[in-house]
Amino acid sequence: MIQVEQLTKRYGPVAAVDGISFQVEQGEVVGFLGPNGAGKTTTMRILACYLPATSGRVTIAGREVFDDSLEVRRNIGYLPEGVPLYPEMRVREYLAHRARIKEVPARERRKRVEYVMDRCGVADAERKLIGRLSKGYRQRVGLADALVSDPPVLILDEPTIGLDPNQIRLVRDLIRDLGRKHTVLLSTHILPEVEMVCGRVIIIQSGRLVFQETLANIAQQSSGGAKVVVEARVGPAEAEKAAAVLGDAPGVLRVRADGGSPWTLFELDVEPGADVREEVGRRMVRNGWALRELRREQPSLEDIFVRLTTTDSH
Repeated sequence: MIQVEQLTKRYGPVAAVDGISFQVEQGEVVGFLGPNGAGKTTTMRILACYLPATSGRVTIAGREVFDDSLEVRRNIGYLPEGVPLYPEMRVREYLAHRARIKEVPARERRKRVEYVMDRCGVADAERKLIGRLSKGYRQRVGLADALVSDPPVLILDEPTIGLDPNQIRLVRDLIRDLGRKHTVLLSTHILPEVEMVCGRVIIIQSGRLVFQETLANIAQQSSGGAKVVVEARVGPAEAEKAAAVLGDAPGVLRVRADGGSPWTLFELDVEPGADVREEVGRRMVRNGWALRELRREQPSLEDIFVRLTTTDSH
């Protein structure tokens, strides 16, 4: 549904987007991530036909962004980070106006406006002036605008910015539901949201694509593998011996011990794909060290994001 090939955007000698390629299939919800200044918003503006590219190729719903931008706009709903609204218009009035601009058939406009107001949680403010709404309400009006023409592709740049926790949950559930019917490219700095609603992530850094993977495979693809946490009744005098016993187990790469009395916490770095818990438990019991905790932790999306975006790639 979205196909990006060698997309580049330059401002003089500076490459804001530097030859990135990716695709988003129909019905996918994909997180588009990167630190501030990485090129996310620039890329999304190009995809939404708000900004020309320097070079590369982009097709959305089978249409070329650079050659057939009007038809592309008919197939996308775009929520920019700073939502441009008309403050002097009322919510229902504004959404009806946008529905006309987006060529929603006259017989369907009222139904679509009421639907998106309800789904985005702004029906109670339908008669209020947009300029008097809170930032959270304005953000949700912008989301309703993106949905009003029922486009097959949604490009959402920070859709939950300015929302309170209850509103975030409403929008998060909405995006998850939209993924059943729409193709969604979602940019956000709230990584737990990505883990809850996205099936795949794309990470860019300094305008370059540095990672893309499904959430199901993301831990196995990370270079650090998994970690096993062990808490056992091991006094300070035996902590070094216990660390050596654990470090000798097949699949264990490194052991760190945080000594205490009488309990010691051990963190084991293990090879990707290895599950050493059974062997670790056996060794602890054999040596008479009582276990209080034994768990396996996969690297989180935050761990991977920080590793990829704090390393200077130049």
